[in-house]
Order: sequence, then C-alpha cells, then structure tokens
Amino acid sequence: MKIAVAKGDGIGPEIMAAVLHIFEAQKVPLTYEYVDMGKWVFDKGFSTGMTSEAQATIERLGILFKGPMETPKGKGVKSINVTARKVWNTYANKRVFQSLHGVDTVFSKAGIPIRITVLRENIEDTYGGIEHMLTQDVAVSRRMITRPGCMQFLRYCFDMASKQQTKRITCAHKANIMKLTDGLFLDCFYEIAKEYPDLKADDIIVDDLAMKLVIKPQDFDVICLTNLQGDIMSDLCAGLVGGLGFAPSANIGDVISIFEAVHGTAPDIAGKNIANPTSLLLSGLMMLRHLGFWEDAATIENALLYTLEQGQHTGDFGDKSTPALNTTQFAEAIISNFGKQPTQNPVPSLPNNPITLNIVAPKEFHMLVSPLHDKETVAGVDLFIESEAQPGEVGEKCLQHPGEKFTLTTLSNRGTQVWPKGSLFTNCANVYTARFEKKGDKIRMQDVLDLIQRVSTDFKVCSYELLEQFGETKGYSLAQGQ
Repeated sequence: MKIAVAKGDGIGPEIMAAVLHIFEAQKVPLTYEYVDMGKWVFDKGFSTGMTSEAQATIERLGILFKGPMETPKGKGVKSINVTARKVWNTYANKRVFQSLHGVDTVFSKAGIPIRITVLRENIEDTYGGIEHMLTQDVAVSRRMITRPGCMQFLRYCFDMASKQQTKRITCAHKANIMKLTDGLFLDCFYEIAKEYPDLKADDIIVDDLAMKLVIKPQDFDVICLTNLQGDIMSDLCAGLVGGLGFAPSANIGDVISIFEAVHGTAPDIAGKNIANPTSLLLSGLMMLRHLGFWEDAATIENALLYTLEQGQHTGDFGDKSTPALNTTQFAEAIISNFGKQPTQNPVPSLPNNPITLNIVAPKEFHMLVSPLHDKETVAGVDLFIESEAQPGEVGEKCLQHPGEKFTLTTLSNRGTQVWPKGSLFTNCANVYTARFEKKGDKIRMQDVLDLIQRVSTDFKVCSYELLEQFGETKGYSLAQGQ
C-alpha cells in the first residue's frame, strides 16, 4: 500500500525518518511517495504551502502522513495545516491522550490514569477565516456552523465511540451564550444520540469542562467540540499527559485522511537529532490502525510502552539523572523491544486486516444540504453602520428611513442595546447595529436594498444580515439588554 509522506519543517525530517525506520523494522507493508509541503514551499512562492504535484499525489493516494509544518508569519498566507484539513474535508480531528508510564505528570504521580479522546470538528467555526475590517477600529469574524457539517462530524463521533465501546460521550459547548451556533451543534448532538441508546450522552459548558479536566480528568472518556474550542481543549488535555510531544492526531474524512504530529517545528533544535518522535509515532500508529494493520500497530505500541517503562527517554522528558537518548537511539531502543509487553496497559493484538484504498475523484463539489424545509420568512434586517455619534443622534437619523415596510426597533453596539434605552456606562465603538423589523406580512429583497440605499444617505453601511425566521423559530439573536 502506498501513502503520501510530507517530512515537515524544522525537526520534521528527523522524527519522520525515525518513525519510518521503526515501520520498516516491523516490515509494515507500506511504501512512500514523498510530497513537497511546508514553509520552504511557501518561500518558493506557492501560496497554499504545497505544490500542485503534491496535491495531485495526496488526492490519488488518499492518505497523508505529515510532520510538523510552519506557516510563515506576517505574509498574509493561510496555515498549511488548516488548509490541508479543509481542502480535503477531513472533518473529524481525533486526538487520544493517555497516561504513559515513564512520562511523569502530577496525575501519574498521584496514581490517576487518564485516557481521553477529544474529537474536534475540523472544517467550520471561526477557522473558516472569514474576516473583515468594518472600520479601522472594528474587525468582524464570521463563525459559520452548519447543520449538515455538524451531523457529518457528530455521526462519526458516535460511530467511533460505539465501536470502541465507550461508556460516555460528552458534548462541550457554549450554547448558553452562542445560542444559535453552539445551540445548533448541541441540538445535532442530541439528535444523533437517539440512534445510540447504549451510549451515555451528556453535555457540559466548555469553561466548566476546562476546570473539571484539571480537577478530575479521569471522569471523561470521549469529548466532542466545535473547531476553536476543540483546538484549545486538545492542548489542555495534552498538558495533562505530558505535553504535545505525546499527543497523536488524526484528521478523518470520507475519502482522504491526514495523520500528523501537532507540536511545533522546534527550529532551535532542528538538525541536532535530539527531538522526541513519540507524538509522530503515535499518530503513525493511528494511521496503521486506520489502514487495518492492527497487529503491526500493537507490536510497535507495546514496544514503545515497554521502552518508556524501562526509563529510556529523549532529553525533553524522563529522569534527568539518566542519560538521554537521541532521536535515532530512541527509535532503535523501540525496535530492540519488539515482542515485549509493558507491565501496565499492554495493547491487545488483533490480526492485520488491511483495507482497500480505492480513491475515486468526484466529478463535482458535494453539496451538504439539510433535509429540513420549514417555511422561511424574512422578519427584517440588521444594518451595521459606521458612526462616532451618540446613540440618540444615530437613532434620530435612522428613524427618518424605515419607510412603509420597516420599523426601527433597536440600536446595539458591540452586541449591547444602547437605544431606545441603555446605560451611559456602556462604552461604544464606531459601528452600530440598527435593527429594522418588518411592519407587514412580507418584505422582498428589493425592500431591504431600498432601505440600505436610504440609510446610506446618512451613514456608511458596512454590512447587513437578514433576520430569518424558519417556521415559528427566530434565526437571530437579541441584543444584550433588549
């Protein structure tokens, strides 16, 4: 079976060489086609961080195994790591965090075992990177959460949890504040939970989760999160088990999947052959299991666990009174322990059962569309207008423009109502949201455009959002204090 390999930047080539050496010593039946990705590709003028040949190879093979990669700072380019996940719709990011004997943490010293799987939606949320400056003082980011995207991701979460006989699956969210976006994510979670009655499904507010992970991490099993919150909580969980150097990562899609180390490129030690390859190795083991090489993965993981139990370590962890191994020596130590079993938590071995990768290129973009068809009506429009005037003055001018179709109901600033009532203790930026709600039964898009034109005689209209209603459900939020 052939897979695509990107060595990465900084320490990437060293740790990738160590991991592939371990695979070859185990005689894992893989061959590798190396692809050009990373900072050095950016520096050659490729704005995506990969060559067109690399993209074609990955789309032909379906599997990418990649080292850590750096995105140049201050050059207006997108992260190659995020781009790769989004371009190939690897919608589920899976990271497994477990206590490793020989990697000391406050929890291991207290005898508290940890095994947490964090599943992070990988495509949507603020990671869409859809941002605009409305004025020189006001930046806005669009946080897009879609029902089909949530259902696609959460169905994978429940299916994975069911297959690995998970006892508890938890949805972490901020639906108490972001009632539409996180609320949609939470609704989809419980909708799919009905199909898995044997799984205990519950939810927790994400800041409460952060506290409880630090106090009692052993209470959690599988946690599902949106993109940004999942990114943050993943790093928190990595800290519970020793850091990102022990945190594997898989990005799973329906066709293409990516397995990678998620720590940095560590340019300060690049080329010194002292980097810790454990994170990339554990990610590689996730890849082997994904491909059906269960026996090979178990042999290598048990050897790794045995090596750690024996106190062998690289310089970034372990007993500082014992000599540290370099990257190559650590890989050789693991190879020498093939066939040995750790005393704690040995991995059961299952026979290899390789899958068949049959990648068929789609002929067109796949559209994710919900089957819901509630009656859709427009209840009004929010106009985002620039002004440094006081709310009362802005309100008086806006009152001149509703016409026969609309009523001005409120002005808010940074999400807080400031007109027709408000508090003088509320500080305002120079973008107001003027909410115009419909008077009659129906308004047309042309009515909205005519309103914008009228209001623009007094203000710069930076942006607008329709107030959608679906059946009896309002598709828009109220301002604070409204």
